Amino acid sequence: MTSESTTPEAPTSAPTSVPDTVLHTVRDSVSLITLNRPEAMNAVTWSQRERIIGLLAEATADPDIRAVVITATGRGFCAGADLRGAPATGERVPGDVARTIRLGAQRLVAAVLDCEKPVIAAVNGTAAGIGAHLALACDLVLAAESAKFIEVFVRRGLVPDGGGAYLLPRLVGPQRAKELMFFGDSLPAADAERMGLVNRVVPDEELLKTAHAWAERLAQGPTRALALAKQLVNSSLESDRATAFAAEAAAQEINMTTADANEGVASFVERRAPEYRGR
Repeated sequence: MTSESTTPEAPTSAPTSVPDTVLHTVRDSVSLITLNRPEAMNAVTWSQRERIIGLLAEATADPDIRAVVITATGRGFCAGADLRGAPATGERVPGDVARTIRLGAQRLVAAVLDCEKPVIAAVNGTAAGIGAHLALACDLVLAAESAKFIEVFVRRGLVPDGGGAYLLPRLVGPQRAKELMFFGDSLPAADAERMGLVNRVVPDEELLKTAHAWAERLAQGPTRALALAKQLVNSSLESDRATAFAAEAAAQEINMTTADANEGVASFVERRAPEYRGR
């Protein structure tokens, strides 16, 4: 007897190609995260959100990753949330909406804010709703000239989520934040730069090149010192002076145990360029 079946094999067809909706590469110590649903203006799905959160956690834990870039394909950076791919739920009960926001959009924004590596947003097109907040949560924001930001919630009769009411007043002040949220107007990249929402606006064709240049420069820096500086800045807006000064002193204490801090001091004494290794 033989283990081979005598039944004629059915003709096989080529597997259907399913595009990866979040592209990811690591090069030169830079983690590049790319939303890849251009046909939907990169409206973020449940699975995409979880993937991004996971990649940011991996960047924090991996000492060989020293900077992160978040961008997208096509004309849109992220047009908001697309909940059609969310896991099925039963009848809605009180508390479901708050739980969904807390475990969804807020987790995504918190993952960017809490990532221990510097995160750059390369905004290639429309950033609306949670897409705008994803970009604005990043440590540095580069925008293509064609990009625009929209607090779209009011157009749908909704309250801003994803930390928008936390992020915007800290970036532009309460009056500007209310103007953006109350009217929901489209804000061109140049205006966003003037308001302080964007670090720099560049020609569309220069966006990724500039983002890579910035990320590679950050990846050559003292990674732990950058993480501590990010933590100090992010917490300073909720701190009184005594708390902020105490946090600064503690960060200095921690940082002076790192190899990069020792290298920085040694390179100064020896009058040479430092060679930071992210340790």
